[in-house]
Amino acid sequence: MEVDSPVSGTVLEIFFQTGDEVHALTNIAAVGELGENASNLRPENMRPGNSGLLVKRITATDNGIEVPVESRAVNSWSMVEGVSRQSDLNFSISPRAEALATKSGIDTSGIQGTGPNGRVMEKDVQFAFLNRQPVTPLARTVAAEQNLIVPAYGSGIGGRVTLDGLESGIALPEAMPPAGKHRRAIPFQGIRKIIAERMLNSVRSTTRFTLNASADARSLLSLCQRLEENSELQQITINDLILFLVSRVLIGYPQLNALFTNNSISWSKQVNLGFAVDTERGLLVPVIKNAEDLSLEEMSQEARRLSFACLEGEVSPDDLIGGTFTVTNLGALGIESFTPILNVPQVGILGIGNINLKPVEVNGKIEFVSHIGLSLTVNRQTVEDSPATRFLCAFSQQISKIDSVVDITENLSMSNKEFKIPQCKE
Repeated sequence: MEVDSPVSGTVLEIFFQTGDEVHALTNIAAVGELGENASNLRPENMRPGNSGLLVKRITATDNGIEVPVESRAVNSWSMVEGVSRQSDLNFSISPRAEALATKSGIDTSGIQGTGPNGRVMEKDVQFAFLNRQPVTPLARTVAAEQNLIVPAYGSGIGGRVTLDGLESGIALPEAMPPAGKHRRAIPFQGIRKIIAERMLNSVRSTTRFTLNASADARSLLSLCQRLEENSELQQITINDLILFLVSRVLIGYPQLNALFTNNSISWSKQVNLGFAVDTERGLLVPVIKNAEDLSLEEMSQEARRLSFACLEGEVSPDDLIGGTFTVTNLGALGIESFTPILNVPQVGILGIGNINLKPVEVNGKIEFVSHIGLSLTVNRQTVEDSPATRFLCAFSQQISKIDSVVDITENLSMSNKEFKIPQCKE
């Protein structure tokens, strides 16, 4: 996200680099007059390495254009007490990594960073801490000089590895082949890192339970054909129809339109419907607020607005929060069924598969009928089998007759009073 400078001046120092994790309300840079001392603005307890950052003159304007006037390298910062540091000017370490190294007594000089330009990140220090061995200084020096394997345990006091415990003559293999012509190291940072952490948290904190089904899609395809023939309604997609129908059916199943936080279940009277959007930065889930009150045409317009904002990198943070249920559609990629990952603290997510021909018995004969794949994942900690199954059943039945549910002759308008909450017919 780009933020325009609220003031004019010179960027005296930049305290963090791309990929650094910074706590909220922490100073990330200092702006002032050229030559002014910015040391009092540095974050407390920060020990940055030499970053080689440039000082730039910027001008605050209404359109956010930055005009560089002068550039020079900022001064290096001092060595951290208790932590061995390289004197190489190219060495760089993030503040969080350096703080952890100081606390853990880790020598950062031998750590190969995975951040931008080899920058040592917090995860690199964590890895070094978890994999370090109790080695005597002499044994460590010899092992480094001769590139020898250091055993996990030694014969010294407390399992320390001594000089006698080194396996002389055996070279230490590389843990990972270096980046080169056939391999490229990609920093795992920014929004992609956040997504990964949330996915892992979802799997760890929930008891996932996925139901797979399929619904007769003939009515859905028929309605889409009618919409395409209407010049004013051509932009309405199958995904819009799915979102519209979910917002209506979900009202009758509050157990799924809920949040689970701090051992408390919160049912929502509003359907704030999230839907997955695949972008270059990663998967984003914008939220259609009060979806149950929108007509199909309004739903389509809002979904299109949010999708475009996500793809262009202009989505507002407010549009990415507050969801109570999520829909993710992989049908366009040919996926029949899958296991959607819950967007915690939500307790339900509906996955949409592709439309395939399925053999069905009709009047004693086998016919091939178009069906759409449906995959519903719920948090089994809070959602019982019955409401989850009945929701999926009711949704399938509404899909099979959606052309009678949506009346395009009335400008696609439909209030909740006109829509009878469907119940699954067994």
